[in-house]
Amino acid sequence: MVSVKQARHPTPDEITLIDVMGALNDPIRVGLIRVLADDREHGWGELRAPVAKSTLSHHLRVLRDAGVTRTRQEGTRCFVTLRSDDLNARFPGLLNAVLDAAHRDDVGSHVGLAGDPPTA
Repeated sequence: MVSVKQARHPTPDEITLIDVMGALNDPIRVGLIRVLADDREHGWGELRAPVAKSTLSHHLRVLRDAGVTRTRQEGTRCFVTLRSDDLNARFPGLLNAVLDAAHRDDVGSHVGLAGDPPTA
């Protein structure tokens, strides 16, 4: 039987403001947060970003390592969710402030889900 290495996720107490802010210093990652803010689990293949798959994988790993997202593997597929509850408990209001600013300043709007209409 082949064992699958599970990704390590920081516990809520291990999530630091510096790590979260560092993870959110890229427009692609902010765009991913905007997409994941619907509080649904999404397969990596559903995510649409103007970067190579390996670069998208890097961005998702940065978010996971910072404690912003949770990744779950099922067979050969990976799924990702936003850790809204953990982030809101650790840093009340931060996630809403980031999302509000991202929408207002149109940061990350070029990231979406497969099937979404393309943005200009």
